[in-house]
Amino acid sequence: MEKLRVGILGGTGMVGQRFIQILENHPWFEVARIAASPRSAGKTYEEAVDGRWKLDEPVPENVKNIRIQDINDIHGVADDVDFILSAVNMSKDEIRAIEEAYAKTETPVVSNNSAHRWTPDVPMIIPEINPEHTDIIEYQKKRLGTTRGFIAVKPNCSIQAYTPALAAWKEYGPIEVIASTYQAISGAGKTFRDWPEMNGNVIPYISGEEEKSEQEPLKIFGHIEDGKIVKADSPKISCQCIRIPVLYGHTATVFVKFKENPSKEELVEKLVNFGGLPQQLGLPSAPKQFIQYCEEDDRPQVTKDVYYENGMGVSIGRLRRDSIYDWKFVGLAHNTMRGAAGGAVECAELLTAQKYIQKK
Repeated sequence: MEKLRVGILGGTGMVGQRFIQILENHPWFEVARIAASPRSAGKTYEEAVDGRWKLDEPVPENVKNIRIQDINDIHGVADDVDFILSAVNMSKDEIRAIEEAYAKTETPVVSNNSAHRWTPDVPMIIPEINPEHTDIIEYQKKRLGTTRGFIAVKPNCSIQAYTPALAAWKEYGPIEVIASTYQAISGAGKTFRDWPEMNGNVIPYISGEEEKSEQEPLKIFGHIEDGKIVKADSPKISCQCIRIPVLYGHTATVFVKFKENPSKEELVEKLVNFGGLPQQLGLPSAPKQFIQYCEEDDRPQVTKDVYYENGMGVSIGRLRRDSIYDWKFVGLAHNTMRGAAGGAVECAELLTAQKYIQKK
């Protein structure tokens, strides 16, 4: 299979760097173009990230000499790639406009950004949960006036630690959910070197995060009707989001009330056997087992579990009955792998398998 050529928008930021790291030896995709702000344009990638590289792994050799293009040079980037991965750092209005402009060049855009998550005909996908939402793309292409260009997005990183469990338990009818997320600093694009005041600190506020955490699962659980994705009515979700001094990994403590009354054994069985189209298709980034259940009382832990299935799996533990709700548990997901760049790459793999992304 000839590899598809990828253009990365916002390639110098933390999620852009993670895209580049994931794609270094990808069997289907190769980085062909990298675009960033005008101040980085013209530099080699190695020059552009000098002193700003945030990952533990070194800058991949295959991208060091790629020359950065101005993100506003839309045809200059899009004409030489088969699809785009977007992680731009701009205002939401600017992101919406530039992603649509790229899509209108007949270049599919798979975005890590939140700007288009509530555009009614843009699918917001966790590939194991709602791959059928890609059906909305045909409606979107009619609106955009394109034949192959469209936008697809992945959801917020904070919901990955609990939404897969709710999906696994769908037949038991989760109706109310209380979740608190304890979120790593890389979710803000930071390391401890960038943000030393987070050492030993907790900040009980992350702008916009609670609204995303309460509403985005409902779009994922929704259905397509009259050319739009209609969000689900349930479960009702209430969330608090807290920044903690951890580099990678968002942890969630979750309380769930069900219509049915499942046993612990039934709930655990549904978790460990839950999978979907990515596992059936053997997508390159898909975890073999999407959710692991940790039996130990002190798991999941960031240091032991955040890289489960190369950071693409979800870890659940401490499932026990609650005195007010029915059940409670702790979840953990890697926020820049499953929650950001890795989730977007898996989404692009799904779209490729479904023939929405093809060579130009």
